[in-house]
Amino acid sequence: MILHLAFFRWKEDVSAADVAELTASLTEMAARLPMLRSYECGENLRVRPSDIDYAVAAVVDDAAALETYLDSDAHKAVYDRLLGRMIDTRAAAQLEVGSWG
Repeated sequence: MILHLAFFRWKEDVSAADVAELTASLTEMAARLPMLRSYECGENLRVRPSDIDYAVAAVVDDAAALETYLDSDAHKAVYDRLLGRMIDTRAAAQLEVGSWG
């Protein structure tokens, strides 16, 4: 299995309402994508100091499933409508993980 992590820092004009709409849209999107084994997204809790504002964690079976998720019309729609205009910087990583959940 693969754990895909994406980290975002927002542009200065991103509002709390933008973030809430993004979270709702991503959560709804994830519920419709069967290749996602697990999906979490949300604002950084900042338990430790960090310049990251938001993170996404998605678990899929393999690289093909990850590509299918990232290239899906549903993912592209959320990016085009919300995420793309919000991002100042982005970082991502993929880790091989054992069984999940």
